[in-house]
Amino acid sequence: MEHFPALLTRPESDFVFEQIEAGFRANGFGIWCVERLDGTFLGLTGISIVPFEEHFTPAVEVGWRLLPAAWGHGYATEAGREALRHGFDVVGLTEIVSFASVDNARSIAVMERLGMKRDPTGDFSHPLMDQSHRLAPHVLYRLQASKADN
Repeated sequence: MEHFPALLTRPESDFVFEQIEAGFRANGFGIWCVERLDGTFLGLTGISIVPFEEHFTPAVEVGWRLLPAAWGHGYATEAGREALRHGFDVVGLTEIVSFASVDNARSIAVMERLGMKRDPTGDFSHPLMDQSHRLAPHVLYRLQASKADN
């Protein structure tokens, strides 16, 4: 949660889990747990509908949230690649987006390793954040199914 305004409280975390479950029921896709082969929990990844209105919505986002111990091992890239493959090949999406705060170099690097391209005209200030917060400015990346390396 380094690039989020605050850690989630238990009720907020429970609400996020309920939203993930609701997304699977409504859309047939959502956020998955990421585990190592030995069963160690590493975090979350997957695709979900962007939950706010912005100039690029409606859209489906690929995202990841990994524990710090999982950073730097390629897990986000591997999991993100599978989420993109699922979105394009199984769900049948034609485009998937991703976004991060402008200073989130790790996530931006993952987006680029996944073949996503920055859309500088799409950069935005996150509408669910205090607009004066240092994390509000976001970059937008896109990937078309026709350009996906899956």
